[in-house]
Amino acid sequence: MTDALAPVASLPGVEDAVADARKAVDRLLGHRILRRRSAEVSTESALRGARASAVLEGATVTLDELRSTENPTDPIVQGSLRVSAELGALTETWRQAPRQVLARLHVLAAADAVDRDLLGRPRAEDAEVDDPLKLGEAPPPAEVAARLDMLSGLLTTPTKAPALVVAAIVHGELATLRPFGRGDGLVARAAQRLTLVARGLDPKSLAAPEVGHLELSADYADALRAYASGTPEGLATWIRHCAAATAAAARDSQAICEALMRG
Repeated sequence: MTDALAPVASLPGVEDAVADARKAVDRLLGHRILRRRSAEVSTESALRGARASAVLEGATVTLDELRSTENPTDPIVQGSLRVSAELGALTETWRQAPRQVLARLHVLAAADAVDRDLLGRPRAEDAEVDDPLKLGEAPPPAEVAARLDMLSGLLTTPTKAPALVVAAIVHGELATLRPFGRGDGLVARAAQRLTLVARGLDPKSLAAPEVGHLELSADYADALRAYASGTPEGLATWIRHCAAATAAAARDSQAICEALMRG
């Protein structure tokens, strides 16, 4: 059986970037506070991740506002919080039926933004497509359907590619395909995090890659455009960006650990 993703890990700069991210995550996982307070770190990481993903999708919200507002009115923020809250329950299904999880993620992300009969369904030919990152025209529905099938096949086929490489491909495909037309960025970033959890890089979901993407937001859209180019160089650029974002997320969660240590 051909391992379609394994060669991707050998693209220029990818191996070193993935190794650096892995070291950052391992440093986080080794923090002594996690022996008794890992749930608190995961909870705080989830809130930060939800906020970061919402901001990348075009919302304006601070962490303090999220902590003090019980029912935010912005549909993007509402969707991001719902997605973040349910990720843990979707991990096992993601390993076996990724298309089912993608539909569920869209229901969570866009419940307040689109008609109910459109939730969880790939967009039609005439559907409007949000483009908060200014990526340009989205691929047509027929191409979206074919590439979603291919992505699902890749996710359910064994590979020797590192978890971070697989997660980057998942994020890049969903963010550039924009399969649903609304809330796709929230879905893409959640799917990246799910992949990192399901494939064992961050099994307790302690680091929020969304936070890293926001920290590196000046390069985020350009890196996605590089991925969309379909060239090996563009793919390598995107994976290196995802690796840097994951490392930044691990450092952010390390800071959460240190704050808990200080009381």
